[in-house]
Amino acid sequence: MTAITSTAYSRDLGDELRRLREKHTRLTGFGFAEQLGWDPSKVSNIENGKARASEIDLVQYLMTCGRDSNYFEAFRDRYRYAFDPYVLVVPDNLRTLAMAEAQATKITSFDGLTMPGLAQTPEYARALLTEGGNEAPENIEKYVQLRIDRQSIMRRPNRPECTFYVHELALRMRVGSAQIMEEQYLRLLFQPHSLRIVPMSAGIAIAMRSARRLFSFEKMVPVAYSETDVAQLFAHDGKAIASSREFFKWLDALALDEGQSRSMLTDYVSGLREDLNDARPELA
Repeated sequence: MTAITSTAYSRDLGDELRRLREKHTRLTGFGFAEQLGWDPSKVSNIENGKARASEIDLVQYLMTCGRDSNYFEAFRDRYRYAFDPYVLVVPDNLRTLAMAEAQATKITSFDGLTMPGLAQTPEYARALLTEGGNEAPENIEKYVQLRIDRQSIMRRPNRPECTFYVHELALRMRVGSAQIMEEQYLRLLFQPHSLRIVPMSAGIAIAMRSARRLFSFEKMVPVAYSETDVAQLFAHDGKAIASSREFFKWLDALALDEGQSRSMLTDYVSGLREDLNDARPELA
């Protein structure tokens, strides 16, 4: 077993092992180590994603948890990439992303065409998934709930410091009804985060850039994250992190400051309410 820098994916898979141990053996980490003949620190490092387990380690660990050879082979196929500097994850695997959000002390994000996932209302998220047309109807409620569950980090006393860069085009994109948009604007206005709007005057092309985030942690290497419809990319390489920092430095120069951003968003709320009033029939 060789100790190396952990990654978002190694921490996710390590936590998966911990949950298997707790579910199938009822043993503490110390008791589990004793049963395997390991040092307790070895179990701790593997479960925290701080050290790569060898194939023999994985066999011993998983068999002690009562898993069979098929389970081992499937887990090994995922685990072999856990410590890579760039890790691609299928988009319906939200555990790795949720763990990164939960462990981060600072989250800086950019969204060009939609509201930030950590600030979406359930109704907006549902309309977004429904109108997107890519999700099976039976999965929509599950994904909405997962998105809302991830937002619990915003209510913690030690919540991460969040800065959301949002392109103005995302404010103009009507998702669902006018009421849904109004509630979404208000959520964005009053949640505890820093809001920076990239105005239309900065160019529409910026809005077409992939959504991305930079996660910073207290004692771990930062993670640069980007997503598309087909994959999530977690990058731990120094060049990727430096590139992400430069990207957000560039956005900082283009975006309105926080006061201007909230003022613009307030104008959008007012304009939407005027449209709603104009659309109402006159009373006799």
